[in-house]
Amino acid sequence: MAGEAIDIQQLRHVYTGRGGERVALDNVTFAVQRGEVFGLLGPNGGGKTTLFKILSTLLAPTAGRATIFDDAISNPAAVRRHLGVVFQHPSLDSKLTVGENLLHHGHLYGLRGADLSQRIGAVLQRLGLAERIADRVETLSGGLQRRTELAKALLHRPPLLLLDEPSTGLDPGARRDFIQYLQQLRTNDGVTVVLTTHYMDEAERCDRIAILHRGKLVSVGTPAELKTHVGGDVVVIQAVDPPGLREKIRSRFACDATIVDGTLRIERARGHEFVRDLVDAFSAEITLVTYGKPTLEDVFVHLTGHRFWAAEGNGGAAP
Repeated sequence: MAGEAIDIQQLRHVYTGRGGERVALDNVTFAVQRGEVFGLLGPNGGGKTTLFKILSTLLAPTAGRATIFDDAISNPAAVRRHLGVVFQHPSLDSKLTVGENLLHHGHLYGLRGADLSQRIGAVLQRLGLAERIADRVETLSGGLQRRTELAKALLHRPPLLLLDEPSTGLDPGARRDFIQYLQQLRTNDGVTVVLTTHYMDEAERCDRIAILHRGKLVSVGTPAELKTHVGGDVVVIQAVDPPGLREKIRSRFACDATIVDGTLRIERARGHEFVRDLVDAFSAEITLVTYGKPTLEDVFVHLTGHRFWAAEGNGGAAP
């Protein structure tokens, strides 16, 4: 499985409308290795969906290039033979059964007869849906419907799965199960998986992550590698006067705090000791203080200066 499944170089996309131009992707460059579960993490407006559309050949980029298994995305017919795609919004016919949905999808790929029946049976068995083959999709839970979507995408045995927010609407347990299925596909079948997500727990379980913010690639790496960007424990302080307390902390402890959405954030080794000293010194000015090991949201704050969820509402550059 050595080599690159996806190679993206200086990819750029600009939307033009009545309000002028919006830069959705700003010279994005990275690669996805074969056999990876790779996450595109970012808030709404970060550029994830635009990149997904380009990789799935639904949208041509303004500039730059991308290849999928050495086929350029400028040649959609060649690229699509590598792809299985699960869109954010359901593509199942809810009035048909699980088996009927897969049957008609197989026909679109030229599959017929005994071969198609065997493939349907195999993929449903793999995803724990064999007993649901005669059930109407509308009777299934959200988690089972997403697994049926995945069964469709796998039916023609593609080497690459593209998944756009695949676990949207699922509860945390169903999300964990869904990611576990993807990891099994990677391990057992060598399938490369690329998914967009804004769920931190989902991103944590990817092999590597690319963080996108306002169309720019902020960083790429494993979850553990990304957390090394943060210098020590993360101390978060709510205060009566955040700017005033920041100056006092700088004077007393010779360290800088960042104000993010009205709270002070400090990256500091041995955070538990620092919290003790901080409360001893400024107990009257602190309303709440917490500390913990860095999370991916802390990485996002460190690299962008914005809280992840707050960034979703600040009018990002692109859909």
